[in-house]
Amino acid sequence: MDQDSTIDYRLLVDNLATAILLVDSNLNIFYLNSSCETLFDISLLRAAGQPVLNLLHVPSDEFNTEEALNNSIRTGQPYTRREATINVNFKDIHVDYSVSLLNYSKTYHPLLLIELNPIDRMLKISKEEKFVQQHQVARQLIRGVAHEIKNPLAGIRGATQLLARSLNDPQYAEFTDIIISEVDRLRVLADTMLGSRQLPSYEPTNIHEPLERVRSLISNQTKKKIKITRDYDLSLPDVLADRDQLIQVILNIGANAVQAMTENKEFFVDHQPELFLRTRIQRLVTINSVLNRSAVRIDIEDNGPGVPEDILESVFYPLVTGRAKGTGLGLSIAQNIMHQHNGMIECQSVPGKTIFSLYLPWESNHVEK
Repeated sequence: MDQDSTIDYRLLVDNLATAILLVDSNLNIFYLNSSCETLFDISLLRAAGQPVLNLLHVPSDEFNTEEALNNSIRTGQPYTRREATINVNFKDIHVDYSVSLLNYSKTYHPLLLIELNPIDRMLKISKEEKFVQQHQVARQLIRGVAHEIKNPLAGIRGATQLLARSLNDPQYAEFTDIIISEVDRLRVLADTMLGSRQLPSYEPTNIHEPLERVRSLISNQTKKKIKITRDYDLSLPDVLADRDQLIQVILNIGANAVQAMTENKEFFVDHQPELFLRTRIQRLVTINSVLNRSAVRIDIEDNGPGVPEDILESVFYPLVTGRAKGTGLGLSIAQNIMHQHNGMIECQSVPGKTIFSLYLPWESNHVEK
């Protein structure tokens, strides 16, 4: 092979979207292309000669990577792993990868060719599509139940009022008042389950305006007992949104965070409850299966005890709540509003750090969900 063809070959490999990794018989890194450098955030100069297991670090013992690689070297048997989890810079990423043996020259020791395809985005899209479908089914079910509840409630309230007037006895007034009060409470709950019938009114909105409105409300309600820290990127562009509905979304999430912190005072023995409001630009983000070059991200973070692990995956479903007095409707309504804005909400939570991230594209077709 002449020099020019060698240059073309390396240029071709370095421009592949697939991450290519070559490993020698001692399981040390021999070569990696540009895509692999990007995937592992490491240069060829730094990686060459290092054990490949430093890169293909598997968080669990479910698969013996070292044994499988050595077996491929001995037998020449290729293998493929689907949806494998590897740890890169303390962050788990998901990849499909295949391993095959190269014996391309007698003058070189055998090399293992490892081809890696990150699949985090595809898994995220699949997870989002499943969530959206389940969320829509749950919303329709809840709305149907709410409609069925409201009609008999109206009958119960009317009959109780007639009963109170016909009895005309003060000793029974307390009981009829309780019935009417509880019926009214159930009607309010049913209306909340049905959601707003008002269509969003979209206009260019500076996202810091609703954030500051909510910050002021929470600060006054908590009498400044909870520290609120702002970290805004004031260069962010306006987004097309319904300002009042954005306030409702941010307030729902912020109020949940405040309630979680105030109801668990024992968690804050050596530190103060704190709410963080943060804005950023998010590059290359997938929202509702659509890849956006950039989006506006709002983070609402608290240092409370966190969302219970058993409901973390379903926290946006209707009637799912980790609070004894919660209805489980606030986050569901907030997610529905964000879907109407072609946006979404994501949640990450561990004890001491819970982040709800709101994503809004710069431009929106405002397709109703």
